[in-house]
Amino acid sequence: MEKPIINFLKPSKNVFRRGIFGLFICFALTSCENLLVEEPKFIVVENFFNTAAEVEAATNAIYTPLRSTNFTVFETSLECQADYAYGRGSWAPLHGYQGLNDANISRVAGLWNAFYLSIRNANLVIKNAPLGKSISQADINKYVAEAKFLRAFNYFQLVRTWAGVPLRTEQNMTDINLKKSSVEEVYNLIMADLKEAETNLPETPSNVGRPSKWAAKTFLADVYLNLGRYAEARDKADEVIKSNKFSLVPVVSKEDFQLKVFGPELVSTTEEIFYFKYTRQVDQGNYMLWITNHPSTNLFNFGGAYVVYGETTDPFYKAWDPADIRKALWEKVNIGLGANTVISSKFIDQKAISQNGAGNDDPVYAYADVLLIYAEAAARAGNGPTAQALEALNQVHRRAYGKNPKVASSVDFVLGNYNATSFVDLVLQERAYEFLYLGKRWLDLVRTGKVKEVIKASKGITVADKHLLWPIPVSEMNFNKALDPVKDQNPGY
Repeated sequence: MEKPIINFLKPSKNVFRRGIFGLFICFALTSCENLLVEEPKFIVVENFFNTAAEVEAATNAIYTPLRSTNFTVFETSLECQADYAYGRGSWAPLHGYQGLNDANISRVAGLWNAFYLSIRNANLVIKNAPLGKSISQADINKYVAEAKFLRAFNYFQLVRTWAGVPLRTEQNMTDINLKKSSVEEVYNLIMADLKEAETNLPETPSNVGRPSKWAAKTFLADVYLNLGRYAEARDKADEVIKSNKFSLVPVVSKEDFQLKVFGPELVSTTEEIFYFKYTRQVDQGNYMLWITNHPSTNLFNFGGAYVVYGETTDPFYKAWDPADIRKALWEKVNIGLGANTVISSKFIDQKAISQNGAGNDDPVYAYADVLLIYAEAAARAGNGPTAQALEALNQVHRRAYGKNPKVASSVDFVLGNYNATSFVDLVLQERAYEFLYLGKRWLDLVRTGKVKEVIKASKGITVADKHLLWPIPVSEMNFNKALDPVKDQNPGY
């Protein structure tokens, strides 16, 4: 059975696929039979955003710049900067922590462009859907909410890796020259977009892969956590927990993680909140497998570039309890850098059809995110761990040891053993284990102010201040004359 996936050209009740919302569209909405003899039909705003089907097609286009290879490249770039990882080849300067070299400046410029292209497509929906002549108000609200969720998603990545950036919205989207907004202003837009998404997104989307109101609540909890608004982060995560709509998938082996949690043939699971959906079709699959795999593993049938790896000699790996099943997802593979090299086998697909044709989804927000956001935020808000925070943490921890997540076990952490500081450190360590290869560890270290301390302790390297942010692309500086190449560039670049 082929996995359902968002159709980025033509809406369907069950099967979604990727397409391109570009200068013209073969009117699959009518007929393509006369494509070779008829002139192309150009999309004109006033003629396109009129029906629910047309607005859905435009909404689907918001995903296209993210789902291709861009978001996996973004995650990998962040992983190469984590305390447990290294980059190989052109990615190696990322774990030198002295700032980006030309190759990586070019790479992250492509990510900047992808985020802003996705934002542009979101702005088109936000601006034009309410003007549709043959679409219900309910559909308008739903698709605008989805567009705002995705716009917030893009700005969340931008603000955490570039800090202040130009805020392009539906109101100024035609303005070429636009000054940088402050970090606070970017976060204000993110929160406003997510609050509207929380109100107007459905409880259960019509198709897997679209955000729900629970995804918006989870995302808001993450935003509040990043802003240090811990009580709000705790309460928003608690809403998701108390909904009883999600649960961790039980596992007893490494193979269970590979197939039942991250498997290429999964349509969805009880822990999925918001994932980028992929399937075994050319240009429809998850590119992460090719980026991270080594050809000798036989875990991915198209070889791999193995650009990110770990070392068994590192303090992070040595301190990791071998009874934790997640550790087994790091396998020893000699990639020419010695016998102590480990690479991830979290994502495997032996039936993929191309380098970017693997079926594994990308878990942007899973139930483990909610539990660990709650655990950290509750402990910070209460100036110490609570029984509820401990239980949230223990659910993730139990599952990692093959235990029933909901039943007390011998591997449980004990409340009396931790104070406010040591408990938060414990949660951050659990996040590092749980979200390995998902691009979250570096951002955790930066937001908590621990990056220099942790990298020094793990790798003996002093992180340069300039390395904490990525440079604004030269292409943006050349295009946007409201930006001063000296004053507005991030420090050190």
